[in-house]
Amino acid sequence: MKTNIRWPIALATIVGLAAAIWAIGRIGLSGLVDAAMRLGPGGFLLFCVASLGLTLVLGAAWLVSMPGQPLRRIGLFSFARLAREGANDLLPFSQVGGLVVGARALTGMGLPKARTYAAMVVDLSTEMASQIAFTLFGLIVLGSLLLEGNRHHVAPLAWIGGGLMLATTAAFIFLQRPMLKLAVALAGKVLPDGASVSLDRLRVELDDIYRRRSAVALSFLFNLAGWIVAAALAALALRLMGQPLPLWRVAALESLIFAIRGAAFLIPGAIGVQEAAYLLLAQAVGLDPQVAVALSLVKRARDVVLGVPALLIWQGLEMRPRKAAASH
Repeated sequence: MKTNIRWPIALATIVGLAAAIWAIGRIGLSGLVDAAMRLGPGGFLLFCVASLGLTLVLGAAWLVSMPGQPLRRIGLFSFARLAREGANDLLPFSQVGGLVVGARALTGMGLPKARTYAAMVVDLSTEMASQIAFTLFGLIVLGSLLLEGNRHHVAPLAWIGGGLMLATTAAFIFLQRPMLKLAVALAGKVLPDGASVSLDRLRVELDDIYRRRSAVALSFLFNLAGWIVAAALAALALRLMGQPLPLWRVAALESLIFAIRGAAFLIPGAIGVQEAAYLLLAQAVGLDPQVAVALSLVKRARDVVLGVPALLIWQGLEMRPRKAAASH
């Protein structure tokens, strides 16, 4: 990482830590811990195991982004996605660092570099497009809640948001060629210096993938399903903590949390930003702010439990080729 990039990340991290201190100070540490502990060991274990299902969905989104890969490799792609998220959430990298870790997890298992990085860019672009649809749904629902005084009868307006989300989905499926231009531009931003893949070669691979409309559409739909499953996991955690909310309300909240996290991409793990966002948005969907911030901490604990083993395994796989080379 270049020095001129480290300073903005360090400064952003300090801002994030300040936001975390502010959010925890507003809630109170003891009350926050009590709210998180309502989940219990069994509930937390269930939450972690269920989260592996989300990893499987996101792994499928990446798998279908690389046409020709057999279904039996979904475990490999899911592991690469888990390592990618672990690096984003736990290591002092920007989001690009996590992308590199995920791609190296695949190339380290013998997948071709150019195709792997092209599929990563396709997966990233479809993830971004599906997030737009999901965030649009959240904005519609949040706006309706604020206008109607947070009353439960506004649920039908959630269906309007859902309809717009489906419309965005259909538009993406039929406008894939413009997405190719976005993918090429994105590749120039996320392709690491050490990837040993030329941008021209990557452009060829991207063009080949985008000609396969069904593959890109499937990647989009799997990523969209991933956002919905992530919201369902949050709803599960809230129910286990004794604060059940309708799924559409949790989905609205989570869509905006994810959008804010994406905007704070310079801050490793969006530390502090996520907690402050939960604190500020919780009451708009009828959630106790204390429980909302506790949910954020539970999700971070889950990220540690799942991310650390994935990164350790990845590091072990990274060391194997170097050892083999040294023996010769």
